[in-house]
Amino acid sequence: MDLSLTVPPIRTTCPYCGVGCGVLASPNGNGGTTIAGDPEHPANFGRLCSKGSALGETLSFDGRLLHPMMREANGRMSQVSWDAALGRVAAGFRETMKRHGPESIAFYVSGQLLTEDYYVANKLMKGFLGSGNIDTNSRLCMASSVAGHKRAFGADTVPGAYEDLDNAELLVLVGSNAAWCHPILHQRMVRTRQTRGARIVVIDPRRTATAEDADLVLQIAPGTDGVLFSGLLAHVAAKKALDGDFIGAHTSGFAAALDLAEAIAPDPDMVARAVRVARKDVATFFDWFRVTEKVVTLYSQGVNQSAQGTDKVNAIINCHLATGRVGRAGMGPFSLTGQPNAMGGRETGGLANQLAAHMDFEPECVDRVRRFWNAPAMARTPGLKAVDLFEAVEAGRIKALWIMATNPAVSLPRADAMRDALGKLDLFVVSEAVASNDTLAARPMVLLPAATWGEKDGSVTNSERRISRQRAFLVPPGEAKPDWWIVCEVAKRLGFGRAFAYHYAYEIFREHAALSAFENDGTRDFDLSGLSNLTPADYNELAPVQWPVRDSKSKGQARLFGDGRFFTPDAKARFVTIDPPALAEMPAHAFPYLLNTGRVRDHWHTMTRTGKSPRLSGHIDEPFVEISPAGAAASNLADGSLARLTSAHGSAVLRVKVGEGQRDGELFAPIHWNGETASHGRLGALVHQARDPHSGQPDLKATPVSIAPVDFAAHGFLLSRNPILLPDEFWWARAAVYGGTLTRFATNVGAKGWESLAHQLLGADGAFIELRDDMQHTYRAASLRDARLQACVYLASGAAELPGLDWLKRQLGADKLDGTARKALLAGRAPDDTGDMGPTICACFGVGLTAIHDLIASGEAVSVEAVGLHLKAGTNCGSCQPEIKKLITTIIGGRVSAEAQS
Repeated sequence: MDLSLTVPPIRTTCPYCGVGCGVLASPNGNGGTTIAGDPEHPANFGRLCSKGSALGETLSFDGRLLHPMMREANGRMSQVSWDAALGRVAAGFRETMKRHGPESIAFYVSGQLLTEDYYVANKLMKGFLGSGNIDTNSRLCMASSVAGHKRAFGADTVPGAYEDLDNAELLVLVGSNAAWCHPILHQRMVRTRQTRGARIVVIDPRRTATAEDADLVLQIAPGTDGVLFSGLLAHVAAKKALDGDFIGAHTSGFAAALDLAEAIAPDPDMVARAVRVARKDVATFFDWFRVTEKVVTLYSQGVNQSAQGTDKVNAIINCHLATGRVGRAGMGPFSLTGQPNAMGGRETGGLANQLAAHMDFEPECVDRVRRFWNAPAMARTPGLKAVDLFEAVEAGRIKALWIMATNPAVSLPRADAMRDALGKLDLFVVSEAVASNDTLAARPMVLLPAATWGEKDGSVTNSERRISRQRAFLVPPGEAKPDWWIVCEVAKRLGFGRAFAYHYAYEIFREHAALSAFENDGTRDFDLSGLSNLTPADYNELAPVQWPVRDSKSKGQARLFGDGRFFTPDAKARFVTIDPPALAEMPAHAFPYLLNTGRVRDHWHTMTRTGKSPRLSGHIDEPFVEISPAGAAASNLADGSLARLTSAHGSAVLRVKVGEGQRDGELFAPIHWNGETASHGRLGALVHQARDPHSGQPDLKATPVSIAPVDFAAHGFLLSRNPILLPDEFWWARAAVYGGTLTRFATNVGAKGWESLAHQLLGADGAFIELRDDMQHTYRAASLRDARLQACVYLASGAAELPGLDWLKRQLGADKLDGTARKALLAGRAPDDTGDMGPTICACFGVGLTAIHDLIASGEAVSVEAVGLHLKAGTNCGSCQPEIKKLITTIIGGRVSAEAQS
């Protein structure tokens, strides 16, 4: 009889994008954790994307910062007690304020923080240190949406809910590669298309994976979103499709907004010329929007990360206001948030230009928050926004900086200059979960070990205003502590102990909710009155709920503005007259391309978490730049070669991908690679400092750059149980594989030096085998110990090909190699000559390109559903479905073309 107890899984929330998926975490007691989607969570109903599904692979403690550290006079970091480290931080801020005033100090925080972390950090800085200088990396992704919402609605309010995606008849995605960046929501939209006949329109300068499921794709010129939606506003007015009753009763400023829209984009012909899209496609979009009642327009980084981001947001909102399509089921503008708690940061005042609880710096709000906190030194003016803040560090105006849970030396514009500026600080403090990253390479004075996902308790808010709990299911390693605890301990040492005497996260959440209710009476959008008296048990069991929650019996509110009342002084929404859009122009001759940056499917931010997962590195394992065929030909670039991108601020060397989805004159490269994972892959080093004048959000989508081929004498890869350091002059990119690390590299070491290089890299410990083939211009070597593969290196020059990786990766993870496998190592393929699986297409089930290609080519599967039936690929999160569809189109189309020619 089995008497063992079954421990129920812990309900928590995914730490990646703003979809806010529910997760069931089941620790096995031996260091492992099984991850599954929570079928009861209304954000995802049990589905997880590839990143969420692989969370169990990212929970190892290797590479963690385990103890407080301080830099000694000789420059070395030494482990110290928490008391010593916290005392040093408090003393440093106190001394800096005494000498230079409160405007000389700053916090830079993160959408990775929980709401409770955010709340105490903002309270300390704005209420007790007396400076507005706390800003968040969410400034880099969602600030323009915040500014647009406030201009139109009077508050940073997302009007709708995910269920609107189920009810919509037209779904318009603008600057959003949702298939890769928000795959759970994207698949929800695809199901609406399949089951209800809804149409999907994709508007983006790139033809992304999201376009594979679209009924209409407008591949517009960069920066022209404002022209397109101004033209749409003019069109619905000209066709008398306005909701005059709604405009008259519930809005202001319509006439001026329409006059300007008609001046910017008077007719579809002019719009088509400006956005560089066929007139019939513009006209189709305009007609669909006009005649379809239930329209949801979803926008993300392609809109926000622009020098005109706020105006683009308002151009979209103007069209919804003009047709009365806001606050009702199946319609409305919808901002897709980038980070798991970007919304929570906005709620707690994590942005430098906001106070907590969605209050601004109006005198009455400053006074209200001061009285609620009993704050002795309440900040009265906004602080510096992210890019301005780091430029103030560069200029020497910020003397003390505390960075929490983010890696700005990778992600900020002009990242090299910003990293160098950190060396000017009198006090540089970092709270971090990892022991090494690009920001830590800038030599902080104090390092504070922070607990991370799975180890700390709190709440997050997703893109639809839904508050969910993140619950701890692991014990933090070493001396790591929750961020809120660290902040509160510093506050106590600064003399503010009474205001920061929290013992548990629920106490902070209750105060956060109480502040939202304080002197509110329905006048402010953000109101958690009903959650302000939660007991510890209530907080522990808190189910996902959408704010506002105005009383204890409320189940939350899915939509706002259905009653036509907004949070402006006259309760009317405002039409916004946008500035005439700056149409995209080709850069100067020295930098003839526009660089667009963004995300890939299976990685997240700077890969601190996803980089640990071999499964997630199987799809794309090195930094790349995508260029159109014409651009590649003009720049003498071949697919798979290396190219150097150069801007006025820095450079990067990336693998070339030639893609039909890229417009001529434009490039795309992903943001994830950093100094830990690639030698020359940091995109932030190139990005210019242009930013939106209203939101302060940097323009990460249109940096002028040049591109040129980079030639090396040889190229190769290295598989090793532990990362192996390569010489500085090498180009390299590193990725996790089961059993160790894959390092792709290029070098100017000629063929005569390959043996010496291999011995240098693999070492002399263990058996060493090698094979040189001068006819094929290749070299292979491997190191074994006790019949286990320790490392192997493969080199080639010119057009010589390297072996596939699939079989070799499996040998690295094997406990022991038999004689046949050892002999096959130098051939680089399985003894039975089975094919390589190729790049991973389906990360959820580990299905490679070869299997999918062969299945489609055989004729056994000519649909995504059939491929899923045979191989399971695409049957979980669905983020690989667009790639499978593209393969089907390519293979079947090629076969039809060949038959026609024969």
